[in-house]
Amino acid sequence: MKIRKGDIVGRKSYGKDVFFIVDKILKSRLNNEFAILKGLNIRIMADSPMEDLEVISKQEVVNSIKRSETELQRIIEERKVNRNLIRQRIYTGKILHLDGDKKYSEKSSRYYNKIGLNAVVKNIAENKQEKVVIPLLNKYNPDILIITGHDAMLKRGSNYNNIYNYRNSRYFINTVKEARKWGKSSEKLAIFAGACQSFYEGIISAGADFASSPGRILIDFVDPLIVAEKIAITEDYKFVSSYEIAKEIKEGAKGVSGIGARGKRRIIG
Repeated sequence: MKIRKGDIVGRKSYGKDVFFIVDKILKSRLNNEFAILKGLNIRIMADSPMEDLEVISKQEVVNSIKRSETELQRIIEERKVNRNLIRQRIYTGKILHLDGDKKYSEKSSRYYNKIGLNAVVKNIAENKQEKVVIPLLNKYNPDILIITGHDAMLKRGSNYNNIYNYRNSRYFINTVKEARKWGKSSEKLAIFAGACQSFYEGIISAGADFASSPGRILIDFVDPLIVAEKIAITEDYKFVSSYEIAKEIKEGAKGVSGIGARGKRRIIG
């Protein structure tokens, strides 16, 4: 079966452990075809020779999506913010979320809405985020900024400190640097940045309060959202530590860590 853009595939050499959507099909300098892939249920990008790909059956895809949606709904039910907070004159931090993937932008918007948080989500390609972040910060004046999308190490397990060994980490780093011109500290703006296998140390050095991924592992799409939520609903006299975040997410400190930030919840008036 000829593989086409939009097909859902697995990599045979990895035991088809992750399902991917074929985003592009390109040719190498040697005229061999290879595919650029985006994770179906996980935030990751990869490339693969066409001969290593196998189309996943429709039933397997349906089952995978159902499992993902069921897990997301479970998380939402566990984490719903008490909507009575609004009636009690409580302000929870405002979130601006920049996301390089349209599908995950929409899922993130639904998540924030269902748990009762004040969030603006914008679908902006990773390489364009740094150009628009300050105008968006000026427009929405948020307390919390989430910068995410797709990422991956090009040579996994090596060159950890080489920024060019990451698909999109340099864009996240540049966006954090731009955002820090607007909000110089977490008192003004708390920042999370990164995605799967991102250059954690580089993102933190750029000025983020939290980032992924110290263990260069795959993170769950909800991990950045949980960081945003935790900061938004924590009282402004309390500090949200990396230890607290690690307890909240599936992969713990290997997935997300950082220097921490003050909460943004306060009484109005």
